[in-house]
Amino acid sequence: MAITAVKNVWNALAVSLVLAGSAQATELLNSSYDVSRELFSALNPPFEKQWADENNGDKLTIKQSHAGSSKQALAILQGLKADVVTYNQVSDVQILHDKGNLIPADWQSRLGNNSSPFYSTMAFLVRKGNPKNIKSWDDLARSDVKLIFPNPKTSGNARYTYLAAWGAADKADGGDKAKTEQFMKKFLGNVEVFDTGGRGATTSFVERGLGDVLISFESEVNNIRNQYEKEGYEVVVPEVNVLAEFPVAWVDKNTKSNGTEKAAKEYLEYLYSPKAQEIITDYYYRVNNPQVMEKLKDKFPQTELFSVEEQFGGWPEVMKTHFATGGELDKLLAAGRS
Repeated sequence: MAITAVKNVWNALAVSLVLAGSAQATELLNSSYDVSRELFSALNPPFEKQWADENNGDKLTIKQSHAGSSKQALAILQGLKADVVTYNQVSDVQILHDKGNLIPADWQSRLGNNSSPFYSTMAFLVRKGNPKNIKSWDDLARSDVKLIFPNPKTSGNARYTYLAAWGAADKADGGDKAKTEQFMKKFLGNVEVFDTGGRGATTSFVERGLGDVLISFESEVNNIRNQYEKEGYEVVVPEVNVLAEFPVAWVDKNTKSNGTEKAAKEYLEYLYSPKAQEIITDYYYRVNNPQVMEKLKDKFPQTELFSVEEQFGGWPEVMKTHFATGGELDKLLAAGRS
């Protein structure tokens, strides 16, 4: 009887240890845009360690999901249980509220800088020696230039490229829409291939050898240049450009059901910390800390940035006017094929 009692005690202890071990493990899924793999591979380990140090050794694992940001948002609406989103376009976060009621309407007010811990702009990656002498958006409409960037229907990266080109042309043309549309027809007509996401466009340019210019985020083209140093790629940042914000949010409905509310919030707050901001600038993203940017002024060329709000009236208007079925993009592409 005594032996049975001892066995029962040991069995109960073993079960409690297993349960305690399973409780002391947290997992987050970060749904992110296509070309952010390297950035979050660098950002995640320090936070995982910070979490363990501050939570009695609780093991945190951050998993990543990457694709075009619009495809990622759709996957969440269709049931992907991501805890946080780190996207490159406000509308791809906003849709989680508008179509799924997964986050509150005021999500942008929950973190600093409209919930954008860093930002970027668009840049051109050209081949060694810049043989086509590419310097500005105007050069990308020349008949001898072939372009590579993703499909604006599926990629936030590409939508920023489209808006940057349109905005720069609009400013150069003094607001003459007819002239801007003519420029955009030539610009879009020069695209050799529309990949679904930024990383696919990089593959087309680097590995398949397509195009004269790859247009992507400044962060992406600089990292490609460094990764393929022997190829001698060069980076061009045009003088007029779009402000590309990178909004983040925890997905309230998912974190509640996953039991990850605390970890998700602290993870996104960590992205604003000095340690994370340093890592972010290492990967050629810009930050909203003027002291940090002043120290790095040789790394980030001066460019006149316009916001989507001031140039186009905001993302809801942009999505309706330019990227909806039958919108400006579809009309321009159809005109180019005719």
